Amino acid sequence: MSHLMKSSLAALSFVVVSAGYVNAHNHAQSDNKAEMKAPDITTEKLADDFYLLKGPGGNIGISTGVDGVYVIDDKFARFADQIIFRIKEVSNAPIKFVLNTHYHGDHSGANKEMKATGATVMAHDNVRKRMGMTFENKTWGRTVEAVDEALWPSLTFSDTATLHFNGQTATAHHVPNAHTDGDSIVTFMPANIIHMGDNYFNGLFPYVDVDGGGTLQGMIAAQDKAISVSDESTQIIPGHGPMATKEDLQKSRDILDDILRRVKAAKDKGLSMEDAVKAVPLTDYKSLASFIDEANMVRTTYRSLEQ
Repeated sequence: MSHLMKSSLAALSFVVVSAGYVNAHNHAQSDNKAEMKAPDITTEKLADDFYLLKGPGGNIGISTGVDGVYVIDDKFARFADQIIFRIKEVSNAPIKFVLNTHYHGDHSGANKEMKATGATVMAHDNVRKRMGMTFENKTWGRTVEAVDEALWPSLTFSDTATLHFNGQTATAHHVPNAHTDGDSIVTFMPANIIHMGDNYFNGLFPYVDVDGGGTLQGMIAAQDKAISVSDESTQIIPGHGPMATKEDLQKSRDILDDILRRVKAAKDKGLSMEDAVKAVPLTDYKSLASFIDEANMVRTTYRSLEQ
């Protein structure tokens, strides 16, 4: 199976939350032994004491060491048992911190269970605000319901938050109005690993949550920021899709910039959003389509330009 197909399948699971925003605390706990027969969540070692957890929902980064375990994103609530099981496979240390890169349930759905282990959940200020809001998502034509307060982060920050943890300087950088209005990308040095959250969909059209404060321009800026602190050895964790390099991220950034330029040209000609869709300006990028198809990408870009 190709990387693109794998990425598409992973992203299709994401749309369940993007479209429906399923309340993360409504789930049935599963028996660990049964789960391990056909695990949904698998582990990939990236470096000494650093791991990637893959499976339905957003990619999880894990730093382990003498100070404990630091987790970046925690997927859906229904995978909480498996996530904790996988963490215990690679570390006997307690989970100390969990960072949500943004508010979506496929990146924050297991917060309640993580808190139950003793972990502190942290995120940008706007993540906590969004979790407590009910608002309309025009992309999917649905109401985004506020989630239970038990899922909200208890530690928030406005610009950056740095943990000096397990010998790493782990810095969460707020990237304004990117995938949402509360996104963070997280750099780990000297491990030279960057977790992009959903500011990077590797091999796919990205989902830009315009109604959640996101813009394509902000997503491009977030990728620029990550590129500026990367080198040829940097390992980049996308929100969805396989691991990437600086070169991969640069290609993504250039494609997004080209998409923005094409849709802006249509808009500047006076075309309405739907007329811009009918002009099919992204046909040569159709291989990137998954749950975000060409029409959705044009609409998202057009709406981003109106912000």
